[in-house]
Amino acid sequence: MAQHFLLSTAARSLSLAKVMRLTDDQAFDLFRSIRWADTDGDAVCGKCGGCECYTFKARRIFKCKACGAQFSVTSGTIFASRKMDLRDILAAIAIFVNGAKGHSALQLSRDLDVQYKTAFVLSHKIREALAAEQAASTINGTVEIDGAYFGGYVKPANRRVDRKDRRRKIHQSGKRQVVVVARERDGETLTHVTHSEAAGVPFVLATIGEGSTVHADEASHWDDVERKFLTKRINHSVEYSTPESNTNQAESFFSRLRRAEIGIHHSIAGPYLAAYATEMAWREDNRRISNGEQFLLATSSALAHPVSRQWKGYWQRGG
Repeated sequence: MAQHFLLSTAARSLSLAKVMRLTDDQAFDLFRSIRWADTDGDAVCGKCGGCECYTFKARRIFKCKACGAQFSVTSGTIFASRKMDLRDILAAIAIFVNGAKGHSALQLSRDLDVQYKTAFVLSHKIREALAAEQAASTINGTVEIDGAYFGGYVKPANRRVDRKDRRRKIHQSGKRQVVVVARERDGETLTHVTHSEAAGVPFVLATIGEGSTVHADEASHWDDVERKFLTKRINHSVEYSTPESNTNQAESFFSRLRRAEIGIHHSIAGPYLAAYATEMAWREDNRRISNGEQFLLATSSALAHPVSRQWKGYWQRGG
């Protein structure tokens, strides 16, 4: 049997020990090289775009020669107004990407010896940056679509007579929402959170490119998709898949998200479900590249993302 990619040496190009051994100067230089990769790490003013800047020996800040603005390596990014050391932020990103099924905020707080609130917000800032990459994406070719309920978990009883069918409305708490996924085969995975699978049809219609072939189950709301795209349907009450049609890759994504919900985070509140779904889509799409490449992708996305309006001062606003 062929060796799984995650067990191979190709999957390991970065270790947490290597990040934690960085000196303050090395961590600062790494941030510079990732944020300003186009100028080989030379600072660029975020206010006027000037490339000529003064540096200060006493503090790691820059001053633009053109407009006089002072800024740091994290100014204007999602890590703006940080209090954590740069090395700790890099370590947090390395820990985040190393979790194949995700990484809980509680565990991150223990790994870095920071408050749970700090780890929670930092994790969500990384998720927000990753989600921004998918915001304007469209997928084409052969696409699988499906939906599944997450959140508001009702644990079934041990006795058959007491077991609860979580699909029935009477056994739902109102917190459960549907994650609708559109997954291009051998391509990108896009997610959307709605109160029902039928409500995700507009997302599917807007996300899939013209001329694509869509695989879906026999649910009646996907009939609207069939009117626009060549659609192949599979009746899951009869069979799981056929040579002509299946939604196996969409189901595979839901399996990963379900493991993250139950095994890593244990509970996902409704307002944050979209962030976790996007995170798991990013992990699914980048599962065959090394953790070092994932680290660079996540860090560059975070440093290219502007200040978060949702997470800046989150706990000061009452959470």
